[in-house]
Amino acid sequence: MQFAPKITTEQIEQLDLVTFPGNIIVIEREDQTFDCAIDYLKTQKIIGFDTETKPCFIQKAPRNKMAILQLASADKAFIFRLISLGLPQRLVSILSDPNVLKIGAAVKEDILGLSKYRKFEPNGFIDLQTLAEKFGIAEKSVRKMSGIILNKRVSKSQQLSNWESSELSEAQLRYAAIDAWVCRQMYIRLMNS
Repeated sequence: MQFAPKITTEQIEQLDLVTFPGNIIVIEREDQTFDCAIDYLKTQKIIGFDTETKPCFIQKAPRNKMAILQLASADKAFIFRLISLGLPQRLVSILSDPNVLKIGAAVKEDILGLSKYRKFEPNGFIDLQTLAEKFGIAEKSVRKMSGIILNKRVSKSQQLSNWESSELSEAQLRYAAIDAWVCRQMYIRLMNS
């Protein structure tokens, strides 16, 4: 299959919005939900991967710590609230497992942010930006790659919201789930083209 190298903002605006078809599970502590999530994720071959950080709008101020980690299968998105959870060893085991492919965009930056919680050996990560180049796609943003690869539009309306908020909104949770899940979907589409 041939993919367009570029897409305009106008073209993206004409596309249908991406919707996440599954369940969104928020995890704030090491409990039974956390254990079930880890056990489930270990069984997955391909998961979408992303992180979110509360934006800082003050120039030269230190960046905020990464607030959430999103891992998504075909029908489940796990939102790990790192601010309260930290990065437990059992979660690190997923990030270090070469048998669980973790698909994201600009993953080096995400891994660097996660390593501020705990040092780990990242394995099984695939960066869509690098992969898409091999298919002649010049765009780097998730929004533009989704338009080209899936013919769907990703909303970025929640990107600059407060990811450290004590309660994440429904819109934030949907955004976070989609950002990870859509990376998985793009990878599958590219591999099957």
